[in-house]
Amino acid sequence: MRFFIFIFVLMMGQSLADDLIPGPRDCFWARGPVSADPYINIAYPDANVYYWAATFSTPEGSTLEIKGDYPHSRYMSFFSYDESGRPIGSLTDYLIKSESTNPFVPGNQRSKSYRAYTVEVVNANSLETKTTDDELNKSITNILYTPQYKKDQQLIVYRVYLPDKNTDPTGGVKLPQPILTLSDGTKLADKEACKALNASQPLQISLDALGIPPNDYIKLINQPGKLDTWPSHNPTKWFIQLDRKSLIGMYTGDIDPNAPRSEGGFYPNLDNDYIRAIINRKHGKVLIVRGKAPTTPNTYDGKSISEEAELRYWSLCSNQSFVNTRVNDCLFDEEIPVNKNGIYTIAISRAEDRPRNAIKECGIAWLPMADDGDGMFDEDVTIIQFRHMLPSKNFQHSIQRVMRQDQLETVMGPYMPKARYLMTNQVETFFPCSS
Repeated sequence: MRFFIFIFVLMMGQSLADDLIPGPRDCFWARGPVSADPYINIAYPDANVYYWAATFSTPEGSTLEIKGDYPHSRYMSFFSYDESGRPIGSLTDYLIKSESTNPFVPGNQRSKSYRAYTVEVVNANSLETKTTDDELNKSITNILYTPQYKKDQQLIVYRVYLPDKNTDPTGGVKLPQPILTLSDGTKLADKEACKALNASQPLQISLDALGIPPNDYIKLINQPGKLDTWPSHNPTKWFIQLDRKSLIGMYTGDIDPNAPRSEGGFYPNLDNDYIRAIINRKHGKVLIVRGKAPTTPNTYDGKSISEEAELRYWSLCSNQSFVNTRVNDCLFDEEIPVNKNGIYTIAISRAEDRPRNAIKECGIAWLPMADDGDGMFDEDVTIIQFRHMLPSKNFQHSIQRVMRQDQLETVMGPYMPKARYLMTNQVETFFPCSS
């Protein structure tokens, strides 16, 4: 039932969301913030990230700009999508040029008070624009290509990853605002712009953009001749994210090694790449995951200078099924303890099975499984997902470097997560707390 409530909120927009869901939103960014509970929780959001969606239609002959301030956060971006949740255009923080200091460029100050930028939203596909007027296109920056789809709708998702500590979900700034210039030169802002853009229109979306239909899912998990732990593997098997068919291939085994990368998720962020595993506590009440931690900028405590690192961000998330695409919780890089060799240890279990030494003081992070498992039919199932964002040119072990499923361990090397099922008392025995 909770899944359908979230779908209803997503479809209805701001009026109902104001009553049911906390968090900042406005007439343009009417859907959101999407994150872990108690926010809208769908399409596998990272629990330390906030997403807002805007649906609108740009009047013919008009020009749409989005004006905002760079947030105090690890990352921000704008992505446009079609009705199937496929990414069309994107504009990531470090690419957004302005007269102010861009805090996402390594070496720049993160705390400057003047943080303004402007993005132009173009109702066209980028290839179409280059084909029709290539020379003009070369002279323009800060463009987000956002072509219309069903019923002339356009869709943008705005993301803020890991707002600095003691800031709100927007990273201590206001949500970016639309400025609409009509064909006669009239400029509209705030509610007038929202009205002209029809920003309250219903979301035109294919339901499979947000998840697998329940009837399809139950067939996938009840295939003849499969064990009751199917499709989990022991030892745990990791899968890179390919297209939607290959995502279903985690259940069917039908995975095309040449499938396109990162398009199998639900409104994916193309600045990330992922590996996923389906786990089942029938193999053991606790899954221990270990590996080498990539370096990332330390931003959460408000560090003043933007740093270069191996990745911009990484996290491990515990999710429910591909039906409700709900996140249980996530651990982000800075909150995961590592030993002197840079190795992390993460315990994943239900709260009732949490080892007593699965605490930061003992060098073990903890990530919860949901008590109702996949949220649909199997209370023992959880989907776990590693997320790597924007690797540096010199970091050769990121998920982004893995082009084929059979390259996973070779490319990731020591950064490849190793997983083992244990019982609670075994974790407490094998990993003595040395704090």
